[in-house]
Amino acid sequence: MKIVVIGGVAAGMSAAARARRLDEQAEIVVLERDQYVSFANCGLPYHIGGDIPERDSLLIVTPWQLKETLNIDVRPGHEVLAIDRERKEVRVLARESGDEYTESYDKLVLTPGSSPIRPPLPGIDHPRIFVLRNIPDMDAIKAKVDGDARSAVVIGGSYIGVEIAEAFRQRGLTVDLVEMQDQVMPPLDPEMATDLRYHMERHGVTLHLGTTAESFQDQQGRVGVQLSSGVNITADLVILAAGVRPEAKLAQQAGLELGTRGSVKVNRHMQTSDPDIYAAGDAVEVIDTITGEPTLIPLAGPANRQGRVAADHICGRGSAYQSTQGTAIVKVFRMTGGGTGASEKVLRRLNRPYHKVYIHPSGHAGYYPGTAPMHLKLLFAPEDGKILGAQVVGYDGVDKRLDVLATAIRAGMTVYDLEHLELAYAPPYGSAKDPVNMAGFVASNLLHGDVDFWYAEDYPEKTATGTIIDVRSDVEYDAWHIPGAINIPIRETRERIGEIEVIAQQRPVFVYCRVGFRSYLVQRILKQSGFAQVATLAGGAKTFVSFHRNQLATGEPGIPFVSYAEEELAETPGALEHA
Repeated sequence: MKIVVIGGVAAGMSAAARARRLDEQAEIVVLERDQYVSFANCGLPYHIGGDIPERDSLLIVTPWQLKETLNIDVRPGHEVLAIDRERKEVRVLARESGDEYTESYDKLVLTPGSSPIRPPLPGIDHPRIFVLRNIPDMDAIKAKVDGDARSAVVIGGSYIGVEIAEAFRQRGLTVDLVEMQDQVMPPLDPEMATDLRYHMERHGVTLHLGTTAESFQDQQGRVGVQLSSGVNITADLVILAAGVRPEAKLAQQAGLELGTRGSVKVNRHMQTSDPDIYAAGDAVEVIDTITGEPTLIPLAGPANRQGRVAADHICGRGSAYQSTQGTAIVKVFRMTGGGTGASEKVLRRLNRPYHKVYIHPSGHAGYYPGTAPMHLKLLFAPEDGKILGAQVVGYDGVDKRLDVLATAIRAGMTVYDLEHLELAYAPPYGSAKDPVNMAGFVASNLLHGDVDFWYAEDYPEKTATGTIIDVRSDVEYDAWHIPGAINIPIRETRERIGEIEVIAQQRPVFVYCRVGFRSYLVQRILKQSGFAQVATLAGGAKTFVSFHRNQLATGEPGIPFVSYAEEELAETPGALEHA
């Protein structure tokens, strides 16, 4: 059997290597149009920024090594021009020599990946406008940064855009980031991305949100960027990071069926509409784990697994790719943010019922040094508590919790299951009640009717019908409070029940504290004292400032949350400098 793979890197090399491990007799040829067949493309921004000092660290394996260890015929610099399905041949251009030839196949695997979007704007071909897709792109950008570049404009505020903005700031460049949506990190919900926004601004990135680039002009060798807001920025280089589109031209020309946004349509075995042609990676349509919709989610992990499934099926195994839930994570200076499963934006678009909770636990035990609060959002089904999605933003321990929640989604778990997960604990690593457990407790309380929430987006419209009570200490209240809120600290609640009755006058009571713990306790007191309409602010003031910024939302972490000790911690020097 002869297997020809078009494209290397994640999906292609995964398919080729797996096929060799399953079939020693197969002839395996990999045709890669670029010179680098296996490299760490997710590491490119970190070499530019200096976190990965050695360029060769990004070159995972060479064609020579693949030949020596796996007997795979890898041909870099060989571009496939066309597929002849009838003759089962591909037409190949050897780019260095300019020669063309045909290569036969029994099974063909398409892994062409995706290409950065270059919108057809005036001046888009300026020589100082770059994309970051491969090693040569990285080399060209780094040469400018190592040379005369002192300023940059980044177009696009998702993963690559945020990472390259950080890399440029680490190298001392002035950075403006332009994003057409009104938030950074569009895959996240706005309030979760807001935490990252504050942090980026703290680290000197100027953000232009809800804005697009309209044109580019040469400014004596530099680039002038005209924004839709009317602002004009002149910079030494521009990075286009406005998204990617599937490289499906070969498949389209070969008459293969296409799917979402021009991606290649495949079945669960990664077969295209031609059973002898498989496809994997960024170019293929996948099924969303939560929604069941066909979609396009270009991620390295799924690409690797899809390549493996394709090789399995070619070699006679019944492996099948299940779905993609979009688990992804990003480093933003000192912070980390990520998500898995459906976002609230997606659930709203689909009119799918959901509940949500917010919590702000620490990355590890609050009394052990080096931790900070995280912001965890959990989305789940009202009828049975099945987990629909999760997002986590914070400083330490974010990746651990995100991975646990991603596993829970894949396993079909409910919020009740999260209560009972037994997770590793020691003070430097976690808490006896892990943040994942805590999310389960809070969500289960909501489903059991033990807590009623009001949400930050309800302010001020919904809360205008009732009374807002701040149950934090007077010191915390004086530092900042929600406008119109009355301060009745938790320790005074029981003795002031009568006063609260007079103030409320049969109207709804909306209580809040810093993270939601003290206000939950007060809600339980009031409910059991005969108050019919009492709700506590989900996520407390720390979630509130993600919707409504105040002077304490500086982009730096506040003090860690410690149960029953928040008022004492608030008295310590500097405790109330950050939200």
